[in-house]
Amino acid sequence: MITLFAIAIGMFMAFAIGANDVANGMATAVGAKAITPKQAALLASFLEFLGAVMFGATVTKTIANGIVSIEHIQDPKLVIYGAISALLAAGAWVMLATVFGMPVSTTHSIIGGVVGFGLVSGGMKVVYWSKLFKIVLSWFISPVVGGFFAFFVFKILTLTILHRQSPLKASKKVAPVMIGFTFFLISFLFSVKTLKKDYGTSLFFGVVFFVISWLLSYVLIKRYSKKNHNEYDAVEGIFRKVQVMTSAYVCFSHGANDVANAVGPIALIYMINKAHTTQVSSIEIPKYILFVGGLGIALGVLLYGYKVMQTIGHDITELNNTRGFSIDFGTATTVLLSSIFGFPISTTHTVVGAVTGVGLARGIEVVNIDVLKDILMSWFITVPFSAGVSAILYLTLSTFF
Repeated sequence: MITLFAIAIGMFMAFAIGANDVANGMATAVGAKAITPKQAALLASFLEFLGAVMFGATVTKTIANGIVSIEHIQDPKLVIYGAISALLAAGAWVMLATVFGMPVSTTHSIIGGVVGFGLVSGGMKVVYWSKLFKIVLSWFISPVVGGFFAFFVFKILTLTILHRQSPLKASKKVAPVMIGFTFFLISFLFSVKTLKKDYGTSLFFGVVFFVISWLLSYVLIKRYSKKNHNEYDAVEGIFRKVQVMTSAYVCFSHGANDVANAVGPIALIYMINKAHTTQVSSIEIPKYILFVGGLGIALGVLLYGYKVMQTIGHDITELNNTRGFSIDFGTATTVLLSSIFGFPISTTHTVVGAVTGVGLARGIEVVNIDVLKDILMSWFITVPFSAGVSAILYLTLSTFF
């Protein structure tokens, strides 16, 4: 019964992840009109589910993300109560944020939930404060770095293509290199982060994808340019197609990596029930649990994903395809660097920073500062809210059950 209850809560958390985090991949493409909201929801739900089921098992999570030590808890039942409390608290916060269209970090939400039950079960000493400090630091670093790269890339596109006498002619030289480097980044990142390959193998994959995408984009741009008389429309059309592909990658990768936020605690409960001990060094995620997580994410995307997509894709600043490409490029670069250096950044924070960076490249007057203030407030509330609710739930469960 406990395992079934945990699966139901995990499904709720997965639904919340799908509803909130789908904006990481599809919001810029929808905002730039590269794809319709309905198409985005269908494509994202399919890719998120596929990523979760195919590669979710390779993302093996250590207990509580290494944020809290649970060695002080001898009773397996209490660890199970802690995992349930963390899941419920994180799911409640992510859904509440989604209702108001606020993009928040689901990873930070589950970490907050874990910290909450850790504090009430073992006190201050059980929390790895240095790791928690890194996460707090990422609230500031993620959006700044993502914004810098997106700003920089958009300025390059502006100077080398959009402000040239013949943008289309310039794009034939510049665009294939930019597109090739983008696919180098995302293939390298997927190999390192999801497939867990070494840097040498990942670099090889990256170079192969760079060459293939450079050749394909060069041929397609030449062919596409013959059908368009308006050069600016032609350039936007080139980057529109690339945006759909980069957004699809983000969704697939997100399903593979972030499904563990919902099903990791379920798998922990499953393993504790099976082993009848709390001495479980890592969480191995069974296939059927990944299926549940993938299905929950897909339903969240389909039924409620439009709320946060609206905020990121429309409300912060106006987007087109070259701006959207710059955002995807900036986000992928930031996530790649953080993976290499082992820094726990938030993709959500990075995307918001990248959108803001592209807006600032055109002038601060085109950025909606009021929306940004609301988003920042929701980020600061994430960990304390999840921790507080989790602590209350854990105390209630451990006292009365």
